[in-house]
Amino acid sequence: MIVNQAFRYALDPNATQLAALASHVGASRKAFNWALGLVKAQMDQRAAERTYGLTGDQLTPAVSWTLPSLRKAWNEAKGDVAPWWAENSKEAYAAGIRNLVRGLDTWRDSKSGKRKGPKVNFPRFKGKRTEAKSCTFTTGVIRVEPDRKRVTLPRLGTIKLHESARKLARRLDAGTARILSATVKLNAGRWYVSFSCEVDRQIGAHEKPAAVVGVDVGIKHLAVLSTGDVIDNPRHFTGASEHLRRLSRRVSRRIGPDRRSKQEASKRWLKANADRSRAYARVANLRRDGLHKLTSTLAAEYATIVVEDLNVAGMLRNRKLAKAISDCGFGAIRTMLDYKTTWNGGRLVTADRFFPSSKTCSACGAVKAKLPLQVRTYECEGCGMVLDRDLNAARNLARLVQREAGTGVAGDPEPQGSNGRGADRKTPLAGPVAVKRPPRPGIVVRQRPTADLLPTTAS
Repeated sequence: MIVNQAFRYALDPNATQLAALASHVGASRKAFNWALGLVKAQMDQRAAERTYGLTGDQLTPAVSWTLPSLRKAWNEAKGDVAPWWAENSKEAYAAGIRNLVRGLDTWRDSKSGKRKGPKVNFPRFKGKRTEAKSCTFTTGVIRVEPDRKRVTLPRLGTIKLHESARKLARRLDAGTARILSATVKLNAGRWYVSFSCEVDRQIGAHEKPAAVVGVDVGIKHLAVLSTGDVIDNPRHFTGASEHLRRLSRRVSRRIGPDRRSKQEASKRWLKANADRSRAYARVANLRRDGLHKLTSTLAAEYATIVVEDLNVAGMLRNRKLAKAISDCGFGAIRTMLDYKTTWNGGRLVTADRFFPSSKTCSACGAVKAKLPLQVRTYECEGCGMVLDRDLNAARNLARLVQREAGTGVAGDPEPQGSNGRGADRKTPLAGPVAVKRPPRPGIVVRQRPTADLLPTTAS
């Protein structure tokens, strides 16, 4: 199976290479801003001409929003715009223009309705301090050295790695991977290189090929599985909040930059801000590492995984839970499971956003009208079952695979009726009315078994 996979490694460049990396990033930003200025100037000129009554061929010719057209215009003007252009690789300028083309296409698709999701604004000029510092190379010498401790990039030369690249080197030597591009990026004071590769992955066998697991994510517990296993929430941001608070207070007491008065930041402010950035990066790295270990374990063990389609953006509007929800990474869990189940030959089933997984009894199927968030134990008035709320939801998610046979849509508890819309289907109600047989003894779960699904090393 051919997939696109990224391999990311930290760099240990020397002083000369640090200056070259910063120069390439600045060159990419310069090309981006120049091309954006050209597009905006022509758009404003054509808009002004239309107010004069000019139409059609009378308007100023517009530059095509394609990479070849803008690169041709850049090559014609780079001698005057950037006399130092020869100091950097041509890929640096091409990367900046490519990013602008993608931004313009995304804005145009969002404006015309072709792109779903939130509205995308028109691209803005990139600042030296505010924007991410990155540069992409698609041509030239891009390779991992035989010692697996160095990489070679165009014009930058051979740069030492902070860690071994043996995982990528083994695939390159075996012929099961091919490097498509390399991106250098500065994050929290450290430079990284990311290789975008085309990888031929072998689909492995699952530990439980016939098993189905439902995964219910939450705040108290990061994930509760339908098998009864519980993955505790590590709460990385909460644990580091006191340290981050002290670092932020230290930054606020230093003399920082001020655009209005053109005040430059002091060296002590730069040092304090760098310490704070590294602390935030550590929290993000710990969270990402834990989610990768969890999702890799699930994808390797179970052939079918069922999750919910959560409205994370809507959940973040709750100011009392926004910080805790952001610390969990609900969206990242689903994204990782999406491609990891494909890599392992499994299947990811997504329940409908309005499927009442928490309100439905996993024993008799009765549905409660309301179930407040503070109620953590599900008690069914029909069959008498008493179960943890999250475990009940996970079991309902696992049962969706059997319920899919009627409609083909995850989330429909029963097959569709004769009219094809399910209008003649009765919704089960909570309480004795919905139960035609005498209530059976309740299933009481007082303590859920726990299991640590996170392996010691990332898979």
